[in-house]
Amino acid sequence: MKKIYFDHNATTPVNPEVFEAMRPYLTGEWGNPSSIHWAGRGPRKAVDEAREAVSGFLNCSPPELIFTSSGSESDNLAIKGVAFSKKAKGNHIITTKVEHPAVLNTCKQLAKDGFDVTFLDVDEEGMLDLNELEKSITPKTILITVMYANNETGVIFPIKEIGRIARERKVVFHTDAVQAAGKLPLDVKDLGCDLLSVSGHKLYAPKGVGALYVKRGVRLVPLIHGGHHERNRRGGTEDVAGIVALAKACEMALSEMAGEGERLSKLRDRIELGLMEAIPHVKRNGHPDKRIPNTANLSFEFVEGESLLLSLDMLGMAASSGSACTSGSLEPSHVLLAMGLPHELSHGSVRFSLGSSTTEEDVDYLVEKMPPIVERMRNMSPLWSEAEGKAANISFQEKGGR
Repeated sequence: MKKIYFDHNATTPVNPEVFEAMRPYLTGEWGNPSSIHWAGRGPRKAVDEAREAVSGFLNCSPPELIFTSSGSESDNLAIKGVAFSKKAKGNHIITTKVEHPAVLNTCKQLAKDGFDVTFLDVDEEGMLDLNELEKSITPKTILITVMYANNETGVIFPIKEIGRIARERKVVFHTDAVQAAGKLPLDVKDLGCDLLSVSGHKLYAPKGVGALYVKRGVRLVPLIHGGHHERNRRGGTEDVAGIVALAKACEMALSEMAGEGERLSKLRDRIELGLMEAIPHVKRNGHPDKRIPNTANLSFEFVEGESLLLSLDMLGMAASSGSACTSGSLEPSHVLLAMGLPHELSHGSVRFSLGSSTTEEDVDYLVEKMPPIVERMRNMSPLWSEAEGKAANISFQEKGGR
């Protein structure tokens, strides 16, 4: 059976060139990069070179970079690190209702710890109201943390404008750029952020490595205490192979981003138009233009999303109903609910996220196979029968019947 992967926002396969770059540090160059003897010198040099490369990707200086174990750790370190370092100056944090759980749940935990957190609404297209954000800032506001691109809908927030507001009000600004990395330029000087999180496995490096940009002068309380690693900001022996892989993936993303973005946006539009033309009662979720090129989020009315995903899986197609980090939950997407979708429609939503392996043939296969699946499921749904009955009755009355 043909296998097609439409879930690149959950994770990406390791690129072969990335794997070849990291391979020596899994075998021959196995030393501890903190060792002063011969075994540690090669790994230390590799970490230093990787730091230069990732810094180039973000347009920051190498000392402004902390390597972490994941995007979630980077988010936690940024948010908790700033919150506890600035606690004496204020306790107010601003975020949004559509953040990834790595940010959302970190902020909820800080709220339990006595911090005052504002969770901003979004509109029906998933967009943030900058006036509401600005009005939410108080003299006690110490941090704004807002994602760059939404992992479920792909909606891009106006990060540069938020950065400007934060600078004017002298508030530290963090952005979770995990889903934007490799799809949008991440020039931290241009974006105007103080902290920015990325994760390796979202851009064809392995799982288990991430990075956090910390603008010079921004103080953080470490989450992990140990040795003097990462300038005393994150204890723990560096994952040399993972760090080298992240650097290689960043270098490749820089060179391929523009062309790949154009290719993927065409494939994404082909999915959306194909399915919306072939299937009635389908809604696209998210802003029509301001979104990353690889993500399509569609709601299929009168269909249960998880059943739809299982049917696709039986045909070899992997997609998701939202964040992989919430896939075990029976609750509808918090992102779609925040956008005003009713529970039923949120439950009938599917995210298709494309990547380097996605082809026109994959997309056409999906567009061909999906309509009969939806039709079969709707025919078993009492809600669909009821809706069809109402539609038929309206049509009958319009023709003069009773």
